[in-house]
Amino acid sequence: MVRALEERKHSVTLVDTEAFQLPMLDLMYKEYDPSDAPPAMRDVSGILEAADGFVVVSAEYNHSVPAALKNLLDHFQSEYLYKPSAIVTYSAGPFGGVRALVNLRSILAELGTPSIPSAFPVSRVQSAFDNDGQAIEQAYNERVVKFLDEYEWYARALAKARKQDHCAEAAPTQQSLCRGTVE
Repeated sequence: MVRALEERKHSVTLVDTEAFQLPMLDLMYKEYDPSDAPPAMRDVSGILEAADGFVVVSAEYNHSVPAALKNLLDHFQSEYLYKPSAIVTYSAGPFGGVRALVNLRSILAELGTPSIPSAFPVSRVQSAFDNDGQAIEQAYNERVVKFLDEYEWYARALAKARKQDHCAEAAPTQQSLCRGTVE
């Protein structure tokens, strides 16, 4: 997925739960004094804040998302607001992680980064790609084009709306948007 996004001229930063090792959620990033937040948390916040959208890649674990991914997602909130997300799931079995996908949709919506309608499940991940990460079946290469076309459309549309509503200064609250009080 990183390669596919980079081929489309996107700047991609991979946020790997193992690389950042965030603590188990006790306080969200916004609850820390910025100088007291763990360095990894500050780093991830900066990455998320700078992004125009998110492609979330998840394994399926016990019919849901892995605990490390849920922990990482839950540390942040304002960084996600009004930016689209796209969901890629995978599993060793025939369903491609779709049970995790269902959970991720509701998690991401609650965080303020609604997922695009399409998803990208990968079944039998252990045999779907070669050692260089190239898809073995051409169907994956065709699906990723449609998937990323849709993601880019949402990213452009929401970026335009964020700019129009001056979200960089202060993101509007859900209540103000619903009441039409955003200027």
